[in-house]
Amino acid sequence: MNTILDYNQYIPTHILFGAGQLDNLHSQTMPGRKALIVISNGKSTRSNGYLARTEEQLHSAGVETSVFDGIAPNPTVDNAVAGADAARKSGADFIVALGGGSVMDCAKAIALLATNPGELWDYVAIGSGKGNPINNKPLPIVAITTTAGTGSETDPCGVITKEDTNEKAFIMHPALFPVLAVVDPELMLTVPPMFTAFQGFDALFHSIEGFVASTANLASDMNAREAIRNIAEYLPRAVKDGNDLEARTRVAFANTLSGAVMCLTLLTSEHGLEHALSAYHPNLPHGAGLIMISKAYFSYFIRNHGCDDRFIELARLLGKHDADKPEDFIDALVALQEACGVADLKMSDYGIKPSEFETFMHNTREVMGIMFTSDRVQMSDQDIIDIFAESYR
Repeated sequence: MNTILDYNQYIPTHILFGAGQLDNLHSQTMPGRKALIVISNGKSTRSNGYLARTEEQLHSAGVETSVFDGIAPNPTVDNAVAGADAARKSGADFIVALGGGSVMDCAKAIALLATNPGELWDYVAIGSGKGNPINNKPLPIVAITTTAGTGSETDPCGVITKEDTNEKAFIMHPALFPVLAVVDPELMLTVPPMFTAFQGFDALFHSIEGFVASTANLASDMNAREAIRNIAEYLPRAVKDGNDLEARTRVAFANTLSGAVMCLTLLTSEHGLEHALSAYHPNLPHGAGLIMISKAYFSYFIRNHGCDDRFIELARLLGKHDADKPEDFIDALVALQEACGVADLKMSDYGIKPSEFETFMHNTREVMGIMFTSDRVQMSDQDIIDIFAESYR
């Protein structure tokens, strides 16, 4: 077991975790007096009453509020620009991100652009980004997550798509850590079964990738193990019965732990491969894309003996307690996907075509190349194309 014995941990977010915690928002120290609440361009945040409850809590804390509801499921540069304009016009001195990972990611871009000149891609350090320093401190962020998947409520990164170049890249800065995160599983009870699964597997792969990464360390391993165990045990229950509050709470806990994993170690290239898929096909949910490529992706590293002992342990964490060979991990992973009803997802259902695989390969190399540095085995360009092809249905 190759584990790095030192690590650099900085996770400054104050976390309110547990059922009913949204009702305690009003008693927290706020980072300002005028908030822009950012939500998705869908209806659920309003129809489920989450927006009204958040506004009530903020008003009770003496905070004035306005709302920006222009964030797409795969947020874009244009979404961030519009949100930053709304923040400046309203005079907001902090951002409240109310929603799932897309909302929280875009909120970070909004917070950055509200206080810094130029274009968002001036501050992106990968792909075609200029990698300029962020000289002005972004607006503080309060993150209220309504899903359990991305961990964005407790990390300093935001993933945004630049549509004209099909780049799905990230901004990152310590000032983009939310100052406060509310993780209230009661807000997740209304997530439909399929999206519960998609989001849960996103959290799972954050921890699995962190566990098999060459940069894995004592702290990332500790968080990843507990996250994986909780998702394996409780995600099928949450998918089967969305009102199972214990299951929702355990999956939310696993997601919070997976967020810590991302702060402690660099993920592997699985996320980079998926970003290429959803950059060109924004109707593809991120978690669904990860599920589609996961069997072929991890089978590659097992065939090439990237870290046999870690895959055996992963199989056991996923519930296959008698695992004694790396291939058992694939069996356990597929069994979990079957238990959650997502084992038979098809790329073709989202308009993806085999003729695009080479384009995806170049995209992931050029935009998310940094993530390949964490792989224990280095893939060739053809290996990447083959993983897409093996995953295709």
